[in-house]
Amino acid sequence: MKVTGSTNITVRKLIRNLEKSKKPLWRKVAEELSIPSRKRPYINLYKINEHTKPNDIVVVPGKVLGIGKLDHEVTVIALDFSKSAIEKIRASGGQAMSIYKALETFKDFKGRSVRLMKQ
Repeated sequence: MKVTGSTNITVRKLIRNLEKSKKPLWRKVAEELSIPSRKRPYINLYKINEHTKPNDIVVVPGKVLGIGKLDHEVTVIALDFSKSAIEKIRASGGQAMSIYKALETFKDFKGRSVRLMKQ
């Protein structure tokens, strides 16, 4: 069986840009995005709430869903978000950001706790 990778051209470009990065975090995200889309993680907000502290950065190489709530400020970086997840993240004072934008925005994570959530 031939391994073809993502058929979504924007995701393929994103993977290429992430692989060029010298940061191990972005390379790991590129590796996670290279798997088939049906196997990418779907993370609910209650899991993000359980595993983070205020002002943490969470990277999800998949989709963030709005089940649960956030009771502290968190920056969530993901490939995709549900509408309710975006609303709840912003309501808690946090920030919802796509991986595309985060790659440009965050050149360095100094002094910030960054967590890659896959399940």
